[in-house]
Amino acid sequence: MPKRSRLGQLAGLIAAGLLVCAPVAQAAPVTALPAASSVITQAAAVHEVPSQAQPGPVLDPAETDKANSQETKNKVIAGIAAAVLLGLVILGRRSRSKKKKS
Repeated sequence: MPKRSRLGQLAGLIAAGLLVCAPVAQAAPVTALPAASSVITQAAAVHEVPSQAQPGPVLDPAETDKANSQETKNKVIAGIAAAVLLGLVILGRRSRSKKKKS
């Protein structure tokens, strides 16, 4: 498979974007303005008060605190694991460079 230049890749991305976005742009047909009476009726319908939305779920503060502490614990464990792995990589590279010098 031959390597493509950056300009060729950019052109491919633009073409793909146009293929994806073009049907969306064509989906909304342009129509003529409606008569004045229908505009007034539509405006009145838009300004009606919507019905009351149902409330969302009730969150228990104890469960939220427990979830936050668990997430913090997981982040600390992941950070320690990352630091240990970084230390292993540094030690391995140092020992490999010492072997190359000798």
